[in-house]
Amino acid sequence: MKKTSSGKETEPKKFVPPLKESFHNQQIDLFQSFLCNGDGHQEKLSNAIPLWDCLPRYTLSRQTLNKLRKEGKLPPLMNLPCRYFGQNYIVQIQPARIMDDKGGVMEYYPGLTEELIEDALRKIATLQQHGYFDQSEVRSGVSFSIYELREELRRQGHTRSYDEIVLSLKIMARSIIELQTEADRNKAVSVSAYLSHLSSVSRADLKEDPQAKWYVEFHHLITQAISAVEYRQYNYTLMMSHSTQLARWLHKYLVNKFTYAQIGKVFEIRFSTVKRDSGLLEAYSRSRDAIDAVNKALEELKQKGVLESMQANRILGGKGKIEDVVYTVFPTITFSMEIKASNKRLSDAKKGIVDDQSLID
Repeated sequence: MKKTSSGKETEPKKFVPPLKESFHNQQIDLFQSFLCNGDGHQEKLSNAIPLWDCLPRYTLSRQTLNKLRKEGKLPPLMNLPCRYFGQNYIVQIQPARIMDDKGGVMEYYPGLTEELIEDALRKIATLQQHGYFDQSEVRSGVSFSIYELREELRRQGHTRSYDEIVLSLKIMARSIIELQTEADRNKAVSVSAYLSHLSSVSRADLKEDPQAKWYVEFHHLITQAISAVEYRQYNYTLMMSHSTQLARWLHKYLVNKFTYAQIGKVFEIRFSTVKRDSGLLEAYSRSRDAIDAVNKALEELKQKGVLESMQANRILGGKGKIEDVVYTVFPTITFSMEIKASNKRLSDAKKGIVDDQSLID
């Protein structure tokens, strides 16, 4: 039950499945259209969401979570600083509370599996009859079956069971992420669950109707990006093939930030920036181990054809202590061409919207 300003309780808003026109309109068609060489290439592509994908959203592994829970150190809230194009933010995350089969309640922070599932859902949303954008309700999302989601994860080398996927979807639907500006922490930029809504299908329902679909509504920052055409195509299959969560985060970070990538151009990123904005290095007790993790992640991007080369320049303090590392990365021709295609697709899409609006006016 929710309460209105007058104190009266109201029933939670019932989920209404999107209408057919929500699966066929300009916004969702643009989201599903890629600049590529044929269907085989398109299957590898998805969309990165600039602000959303640069936030430290999935920082705790299930192993770390279980360890903190056993030690009684699981924080009631996580407060993570980050910076995006000159603006300092605080990301506050509230864990999901979920009842198990025995009636016990466990708290879960979104982690590795939830991130993989979100990426897979966004890929499925690029398929016709799956992704939708509802202008009247200002919502976006995807219609899918657990089988389709499991198959997508399996194809990308991240197999998960039916029960694991259902648990992760519940975690994402019940975990709250709040984005605040550092300058005014009393004023939230946004507050929402990772998934704004989750409409599920039971196994009993599946026996009666094997085609029954689940519905997920994406976080409103993703909806805003779809509405404003503020997303970037990238090699999703390659990103999903990376061996570590940090390498995947860095890949998407470069897609969103290194938008001028071409031969002769370089991009600089500091170790301190990766540590702050990814939130994925807090488990390392020694800075040297965390730096080594970043080195390995960047080396993997080099081996996978994203980076041509990388230079690491240490900033030393007293007694030779490493205070920071400045990484200078050089793109491959392949990555440069992918960024060029992403830029052109984005430009063409925005021109298309302007043209349509001018006709309406």
